Amino acid sequence: MPRINPYYGEDASGRPGRVRTLFDRIAPCYNRVNDVQSLGLHRLLKRRLIRTAALRHDEHALDLCCGTGDIALGLAAGGGEVTGLDFSPGMLEVARRRDRRGRVREFLAGDALRLPFEAETFHVITIAFGLRNLVDIPTALDGMKRVLRPGGRLLILEFGKPASRTLRRLWYLWLRLAMPLCGLLLARDAAAYRYILASLEDYPAPQGIRDLLAARGFSPIRVTGHLGGMVSLHHAVKAGDGRDACPTGNRTDPGRPERHRPCGRRDQGEPE
Repeated sequence: MPRINPYYGEDASGRPGRVRTLFDRIAPCYNRVNDVQSLGLHRLLKRRLIRTAALRHDEHALDLCCGTGDIALGLAAGGGEVTGLDFSPGMLEVARRRDRRGRVREFLAGDALRLPFEAETFHVITIAFGLRNLVDIPTALDGMKRVLRPGGRLLILEFGKPASRTLRRLWYLWLRLAMPLCGLLLARDAAAYRYILASLEDYPAPQGIRDLLAARGFSPIRVTGHLGGMVSLHHAVKAGDGRDACPTGNRTDPGRPERHRPCGRRDQGEPE
């Protein structure tokens, strides 16, 4: 498994600046392009992540690579304390503008590989469609573990690789052709969206990420595939005091509790 993503070239030190420039450039139309490219499905997947996180009123969550704030705003709407972190000023500007009610504690500019927080600060850490963009995934996971409290929950929503060869070919074809075309038509920048396929090709999803989490002592780890494996959700618990580490209630709608199942298992009947 390569430690440094080869998509960003041999000069890994220059990668953060290049990617920051890319996201700053597409920030104003980022949400609109995502809606078109995914046919709105990205919003449903992010809501699933937020429900799974089940952030409680007395808990503090960190949303990494928060972008324009979809996850941070969704978590904060339930009443928990939320901090969003991203290294793109353009994305953060959009996120702050969207947070009209000031529900998110802070949208902070920072590097996901060098988290500026004390150890064991957060009950929940989320990262949606951002992990594969990091130049050093193992180091990023080490940092997440450091700032996560014992028994805390880590949720990773990311593009996946379908097990079916036919579906994988169709998925890669969509990423290679349709996404850059949408970027060209809606953002006037096709090149900015070609990075998605290249970043995914060397991303160790989903089993590789599960292995990295297990090697760091996370347990239990649940991996749920969606859309035939085109997207995966990892839900891992940091070892320690596991009390309430895997809550099952839908805290945004207390009157409608979720069906309980063991934290370490996927419900095979759950729709993808």
